[in-house]
Amino acid sequence: MSPVNDNYGKKGLVSARHRIAMAKLALKTSDWIRVDPWESEQETWTETVKVLRHHYNESLRLLQSKKEFMENKHPHERSTRDSLSCQHPVLPELKLLCGADFLQTFKTPNLWKEEDIKEIVEKFGLVCISRAGSDPSQYIKESDLLTQFQHNIFLVKEWIQNEISATRIRSALRRGLSVKYLLPDSVIAYIAQHNIYTEESERRNEGDLLQPLKLQNPAGTPPRD
Repeated sequence: MSPVNDNYGKKGLVSARHRIAMAKLALKTSDWIRVDPWESEQETWTETVKVLRHHYNESLRLLQSKKEFMENKHPHERSTRDSLSCQHPVLPELKLLCGADFLQTFKTPNLWKEEDIKEIVEKFGLVCISRAGSDPSQYIKESDLLTQFQHNIFLVKEWIQNEISATRIRSALRRGLSVKYLLPDSVIAYIAQHNIYTEESERRNEGDLLQPLKLQNPAGTPPRD
């Protein structure tokens, strides 16, 4: 999980410090999901493709470190499996996990660079989780680029639908309603302690363009439909 930088400009986006803290609390019971603060710690918003490059390069670096560690082991300490790993290293794979509606954002004018979309779907790939009201297969058919690399886009059908909405949870918190059983108790306690989701926080970045749209539209005027 890679929380976006504060400068992304999304309406109601609270400080990355709080978002990272809540994610860490929520993931305490997981032994295979972790939160990484790198993206949020950059001086400004970073394009998704650059974040993917960073994490892929980190994976390669860790793989190289492991290989060097194995090679430096005394011969009598090495197992047959270690030797095979050094001779035939398996390169890591990195894919972007997203909700199915994410594919639709590729059509938003000026939100994505065409070359970035191409690199994401060609070099890395996508894993899209189904969401009610979204038809990822249709989004792929409507795009020549996505169709070209559809072999690298994996659609995952959730047989037990989870329609918990972050937007609705934030709305409930602002109204003082209970979100018990919708969030881990530790996260609910953190939100209450820091008074995070309020009417004031929801107005943050109100009227601003998202950072990628600002970069494509320096004058700051809203893009036409």
